Amino acid sequence: MEQSSDGGVANESRTSATRSSQAYEELRSLLLSGSIEPDTRLTEADLTRMFGVSRSTMRAVLARLTQEGYVTSEVNRGVRTRSFSPDEARDILEARETLEAALAGWAAERATEEEIDELRATLEAMADARSRDDQAAYSQGNRLFHQQVKAAAHQFTLARAYDTLLYPLVMRQYRNLSAHHPRAGSYEEHQAILLAIVTRNPEAARAAMGHHVATARHALVLK
Repeated sequence: MEQSSDGGVANESRTSATRSSQAYEELRSLLLSGSIEPDTRLTEADLTRMFGVSRSTMRAVLARLTQEGYVTSEVNRGVRTRSFSPDEARDILEARETLEAALAGWAAERATEEEIDELRATLEAMADARSRDDQAAYSQGNRLFHQQVKAAAHQFTLARAYDTLLYPLVMRQYRNLSAHHPRAGSYEEHQAILLAIVTRNPEAARAAMGHHVATARHALVLK
């Protein structure tokens, strides 16, 4: 049986949408990884080759990332990776502190036993990475721990607000490259957050997370 032309168009449209979505997620992850320096120009030609999509698809991806604040687009300067002023960085990091503290408080009340076990496993992996001085593995565990706390809060409105923050870009722009990672006290701060969640103490969880995020903010080079 021959496929109708309408069906062919629909399939082609779905394929195009899938490619656009994949390119968006891949480029967004690349930006969040910090492997591209702030204020670096991004060209459509390079990106289409990198992600194997058409220029029109990449144009749509860049438009979406511009709207969400991951990149900037200016006449005569093109599309560039986002760069933050110290004041912009402080605003974002202070918002992160407020949102993450609230999410930790809800996690203390709502986390399932399975979610708590996952947090324990992540913290154990972070301890192992620290003992081996594996900074990349520790950073990966740190990111996972925060994502797990967010999920365990079961507070989707706060989680959506948290996801719109561009704090990973800020952290990478203003990180102190001369400082050892993880910084002193980081692991113990994560332990305090987990203990508060395990003991179902939302006030302690909010305080522990707030202290952890604020301490990380103060370690940045924000002049």
